[in-house]
Amino acid sequence: MSGKTLTRADLSEAVYQKVGLPRNESADLVETVLKEITGSLENGETVKLSSFGSFGIRQKGERIGRNPKTGEEVPITPRKVLVFRASNIMKSRINDGQGKK
Repeated sequence: MSGKTLTRADLSEAVYQKVGLPRNESADLVETVLKEITGSLENGETVKLSSFGSFGIRQKGERIGRNPKTGEEVPITPRKVLVFRASNIMKSRINDGQGKK
């Protein structure tokens, strides 16, 4: 694992390099895509990106947790969590080493 994190700036630069849009328009395009994904998830919709995976929201119920330091039981409140499920194509690419440069 390389340890590098892909950022919005990296995505914008990739759009600039590969599509040829000006840098500010590339950044706007990346922001628009991310806002659309975020808005759909906020509305409870599933976001499916073909050959990549799908994002969704899952409701987790209340449960009892334990403070590992003191052993004290603590209630964990119900909440929504973001879940990602990679597509079979993505899993294959990662496992076959095709994701490496």
